[in-house]
Amino acid sequence: MVHSIPLDTATELIDAAEERAEEIDNPMVITVANSEGNLIAQHRMDDAWLASVSISRNKAYTSAALDMPTHELAEPSEPGNSLYGLQSTDEGRMVIFGGGYPLFDEEGDVVGAFGVSGGAVEQDMDVAQAGVEEWEAIRDGGQRSEVSH
Repeated sequence: MVHSIPLDTATELIDAAEERAEEIDNPMVITVANSEGNLIAQHRMDDAWLASVSISRNKAYTSAALDMPTHELAEPSEPGNSLYGLQSTDEGRMVIFGGGYPLFDEEGDVVGAFGVSGGAVEQDMDVAQAGVEEWEAIRDGGQRSEVSH
């Protein structure tokens, strides 16, 4: 069963991340995907890099596909490690650096994913974390507990 965050919730997550991107003065591309990594919503801030459109989408895809943040893939995919070459698989969609996060429901199931690109990896992670925190606040606060299936 495919789990998906409603579009209005995805927009709230994007708004939270965009606010953080503005605070650090770095235009970003922000993506929210469903549990299979398929696009729900994407926003490109003014002056954000064109390449960040596909990178942010692929970060969301990777974190949904593997149920983990993309930054956790860096070390395992280094030469000699168990996931070496991961970034060249799945038609080149796998991203092994920070900025992608799965979004979990109350039971710990992935219901979506978040991807951000446009700055240094640390900046991407910072902005993405703002979206993740917004998701957790919505999820835990009961403001939007429904997740469409």
